[in-house]
Amino acid sequence: MPTISEFYGISICMYFEDHPPPHFHVFYAEQEARVSIETLEILRGSLSKRAYQIVVEWALLHRADLRRAWSQASLPSPIDPIEPLP
Repeated sequence: MPTISEFYGISICMYFEDHPPPHFHVFYAEQEARVSIETLEILRGSLSKRAYQIVVEWALLHRADLRRAWSQASLPSPIDPIEPLP
């Protein structure tokens, strides 16, 4: 599972050929969640409120990049990294 971005101790990853709906995986300390690219809702797992807010802030900035990464992972082909939060 490639890591596509890392910031503030949060890792954002995608599996190759993962099932719909388009989503990404978030790992932070002992927390894990699957987050929808389109709605930014947590589909499975959980994150602290603060970690979730940071992930949403990042995802809003990079939604087009996330859609591109989902397409790349569907092929599967190398997934371009996505810039972290500053």
